Parts: sequence; C-alpha cells; structure tokens
Amino acid sequence: MNRFEVVKPNTLAQAKDLVQEKAWSSYQAGGIDLIDHLKEHLEAPPRIVDLKGIPGLAEIKVEAGGALRIGALVKLADVANDERIRKTHTALAVATGEAASPQIRNVATIGGNVLQRPRCWYYRLEEYKCLKKGGEVCYAVGGENRYHVIFGGGPSYAVHPSNAAVALVALGASFVFDGPKGARTVAASEFFQLPSKNAMVENSLAPAEILTEIRVPAAAGRSIYDEVRERQAFDWPLVSLAASVRLDGGLVKDCRLVLGAVAPIPWRSNRAEAALMGKPLNESTLQDAARAAIVGAAPLSDNGYKVSLVQTLVRRTLAQLA
Repeated sequence: MNRFEVVKPNTLAQAKDLVQEKAWSSYQAGGIDLIDHLKEHLEAPPRIVDLKGIPGLAEIKVEAGGALRIGALVKLADVANDERIRKTHTALAVATGEAASPQIRNVATIGGNVLQRPRCWYYRLEEYKCLKKGGEVCYAVGGENRYHVIFGGGPSYAVHPSNAAVALVALGASFVFDGPKGARTVAASEFFQLPSKNAMVENSLAPAEILTEIRVPAAAGRSIYDEVRERQAFDWPLVSLAASVRLDGGLVKDCRLVLGAVAPIPWRSNRAEAALMGKPLNESTLQDAARAAIVGAAPLSDNGYKVSLVQTLVRRTLAQLA
C-alpha cells in the first residue's frame, strides 16, 4: 500500500476540486473496495477524498407518489432494513440485505456497491496483468473460470459484482452524478457497459464524477430478488435474479427480469420477459420463461452449471409472485 493523504471536504464542489488537484486521486465512501485495491496495489492514489462529511448523501427520502431518493452514501444495511423500501421495493431491500456480511453491510454504501470493480481473482491479484489492468489476456478464458460469465463475455469475462445494481436495473432506477462538467442523470440500464466497448471499465462514470443519489420510481407492481450461493453464510452469488412484475386480471402486463453474476453487467433477460407478457404465472409460463432466459448462453469450460441454475432460479423466483 502506498503512502497517501486523506482529506475531508464539506461540499461536493470541494470534493471535486480536491480530486482534480492531484492526478490519480480517489474518492472514498465506505472504503471497502478501495482498501482492497490499495492492498493489491491496483491503485496508488496520492490523495483520498473522504465523502462522508458532505451533508445530504446519506439520506433516504420517499416522495409523495412513492418514488425513492437514496443518497449514494446510505449504508447497505440501512437500505435493507428500511420498512418503506421493504414494503414497496422489496427486490432492492432483499438484494442489499444479501450483500456481503452483516459487518460489511453496516459500513459499505449503496453507491460503493454499485460502483465496485469485478471480483475476478486474475484482476484482483497484482501479479496478473489482465485486460482490465491494461494487459492483453483475459486469463479466465483458459484458466479458472467457474464463477465467470455465460452471457455478454469477450474480450473480458468477469461478472458484475453488485447485488444492488441487479435490483436497481429491474426497478427502473436512475443514477445522479455530479462532476467537473456539472450534474447528469443516467438510467441504471444504460450506465453499465460491456467489455466489448472497453475492457478496462464497467460503466460510463466520468473522471472526478461523484455518484450522489439513486432515484427509483414508484413501484408499479411487485418485485422480488433471490440468489443461489455455494454457502448460505457470507458468499458471492453464483446466479441471482431481480424481477419486477405487474399483474392485471391475473395476467402479466409489465415485467423486468434482470440476472446477476452471469454477465459483465446486470443482464436483462428480454426473451424471458417476452415469454411472460400477457400470460398468467402458471407452471407452463414459468417453464417457458426459464427456457427463454438461457437462450444465447455461452458458458466457459468450468461454468456450464450456471445455465441450469438460471433456469431453476427464474422458475422458482417467479413462482413466488404467482
């Protein structure tokens, strides 16, 4: 770990100025992912700008119509335990409640969870200069790839690590950023990007930008999140699913199905959604959706098991909304 200074601004304007004053400086929210990067020498910032002293970034607001405004520095545990969110946006509450361990959830922020870098061991280990670190090889292709992607891979094959992002895409959320060029809002579904565009990044975050707020529209139906893990205790999901479904007269009128831990981005399953539209959530429809969800899957040498897990998870999770 390199030597660095820590500064604590009181405003967003100060934070942006402090980061831009010294090249390669970093922001810190909860600091969970940043500390990992420092330990593995993946980053060596001369300055860390701690955002926790900036007012307004750690608040949860529910608007009159039911929409949510969640500050980027809200702890995962606070999202998971908020009764208002649990009632109306269940998928988000469950997804944040399943992330990491209780100790980490009480420190890690929802903004940090969304923006965290992949957990692929080839990326995380200093000795491998993989594509994500400017190298020429994705070592997972011919190496250990049990936990890697089955959709959207190439040239890099690391999965997107965020539980919260999967639920936020399913719920139609958007992200609010403040940067040197001013504020901007981008849909969660458009923010994340495939490695075919740039293998070294996972999203469209601009230099010195700060994620300030997450906006989630009022719930138009019911939502749910579920995942499959190797261990029921602290573990990363092998496959996860967030679903938002609106029923009318027993028929599906609108739905979003987003898979996690299977692609470099939260993976929206358009084919599975099409299989559900206008139909009841009966066994036949659930089977059709499960089969549609795996169309286009391209597993690597050691992760073919994820294909059957996706089918099982889609069928099992949607059955809870029937």
